[in-house]
Amino acid sequence: MARVIKEYTVRRNEILDAAQHLVQTKGYEQMTIQDLLDDLQISKGAFYHYFTSKQALLEALIERMVDVVEPLVLTIVQDPDLSALEKLRRLFATVSRWKTARKEFLLALLRVWYADDNVLIRQKTRDVSAKLLTPQLQVIIQQGLQEGTLTLVYPEQMGSVIVALLQDLGDAMGTLCLTFDPKHHELSHIELTVAAYTDALERVLGAPSGSLQLVDMETLRAWFVAPSETQRRIEAAV
Repeated sequence: MARVIKEYTVRRNEILDAAQHLVQTKGYEQMTIQDLLDDLQISKGAFYHYFTSKQALLEALIERMVDVVEPLVLTIVQDPDLSALEKLRRLFATVSRWKTARKEFLLALLRVWYADDNVLIRQKTRDVSAKLLTPQLQVIIQQGLQEGTLTLVYPEQMGSVIVALLQDLGDAMGTLCLTFDPKHHELSHIELTVAAYTDALERVLGAPSGSLQLVDMETLRAWFVAPSETQRRIEAAV
């Protein structure tokens, strides 16, 4: 039985790996199930044994990304040598680096991500990430209260509030990624957006002003100034 489970997991991940490569190089909308079958040399029946549709495949890709982030988050939250503020700083920095390392794939997803027919996928992903982050943020918040570095009126609700704030910033940054043109737009607008969200986060947490950083300048430049292969392909197709 264990061998069967392992084989199922390995095969499923092979399909996901191939799909991720095709999304990044060809685009989700252009990618077809037949592309995957040709790439993996498998039958259509074999594909549908693991995924019921192309949309289910996209959901699985997103869920797998969240699963990869979880141990990174837990390592930070469970570190006994870090203060609450340092845990928050490291958490934000780690997530930013993780996303930047997967920039091409995430950019390829953005256009389909905000399409009207993917509202359910978008909401499901928000729910999954909230389920992961909220309890871990609550642990950090309680530590900050004990240390006296955070002051909150509603500490038990604050984990959900922070997740909502981070998700809203993610949506704002995603929209900016799709519309930003370094030839015509100023990076300062992006900086001000991040600064506003950072200030809001510090205020709701009761953290000292300037103690947190959601996104650093190096990361912003990597996303909005340095050209990407995905962006070049989009420009070439226009």
